[in-house]
Amino acid sequence: MKIYTKTGDKGFTSLIGGTRVAKHNIRIESYGTVDELNAWIGLIADQQIAENHQEILKQIQETLFIIGANLAADPERSKMTLPELTATDIQLLEETIDSMDNELPQLTHFILPGGNTTVSYTHLARCVCRRAERIVTHLAEESKVNELIIIYLNRLSDYLFVLGRKLASELNIAENQWIPSAKKNKKIY
Repeated sequence: MKIYTKTGDKGFTSLIGGTRVAKHNIRIESYGTVDELNAWIGLIADQQIAENHQEILKQIQETLFIIGANLAADPERSKMTLPELTATDIQLLEETIDSMDNELPQLTHFILPGGNTTVSYTHLARCVCRRAERIVTHLAEESKVNELIIIYLNRLSDYLFVLGRKLASELNIAENQWIPSAKKNKKIY
């Protein structure tokens, strides 16, 4: 089987179920952004981080594949049985967030992305995750979307934020706190 099919050369592609849509269709944007997020998660997992983080990130990647498959299916025409997202997937994120958060100092300031390449990757992934969430919520206004997908993406962005803090702590990187200066608070007319 060849990797290229030539069926998308004119700007259209098929959803699971056979429906042909433009490649800029909101459904394509939604699962394409989830795929982009999955690549960022893989980049984080490839860093020199603790094995327990790598294991969770691998589970997240597998869950993102399930989400992508569900978003790629035409809810009106697909007869294919796809793996489903479950509340347990969300619970894993919540428990992991709580566990990491309990080991971190209380958050007292906004955190600026940066300080270390690995930490920056988590912030980039968080931003892509937020974009995926925005696109999927837009799709949900037009078409059927499993609401657990939206919840999962929302929780995943929280996980990535806390993971960035946790990695900074483990790598002995000072958090890049945003503390507005008095100069920046002056009104300029």
